Amino acid sequence: MFRLRVLVLALLIPGGAVAQGVSLGGSFATDPAAPVEVTADSLSVDQATGAATFTGDVVIGQGGLRLSAGTVEVFYDAATGAIARLLASGGVTLATPDEAAEAEGADYDLTARTLILTGDVLLTQGQSAVSGERLVVDLDAGTARMEGRVRTVLGGPPP
Repeated sequence: MFRLRVLVLALLIPGGAVAQGVSLGGSFATDPAAPVEVTADSLSVDQATGAATFTGDVVIGQGGLRLSAGTVEVFYDAATGAIARLLASGGVTLATPDEAAEAEGADYDLTARTLILTGDVLLTQGQSAVSGERLVVDLDAGTARMEGRVRTVLGGPPP
């Protein structure tokens, strides 16, 4: 299977909306003006539903932020054509040079300005880590809430 490389700045993510304002603990932010690049094994687009699906070793990068997953579905707002939502599944990793989050799935709702990571969530920053079943981030308020048998290790190896 061939590798499909797509510069998404003009095609999928006008204005760099994928990571604009993403902040988990402070450093999951990136330059919204930086180009966004998506690499995947395949891309399918459904004009009727307004969705694009990247599958197979998907990596999305913008500035210092990287998102990797098995599959990423991109949904557009019918009225504006802007990206409304990203659904990532198949093992998701969000990473910057300073911290990382891992989960089974992620739902980034650009309209509601929320990021929800689900399934064996692990957030690490330096020697500190917190794990749980669900992490809900309110991007406007700058708050995050870990739910579901939360475990925290401060200043030691990840749980």
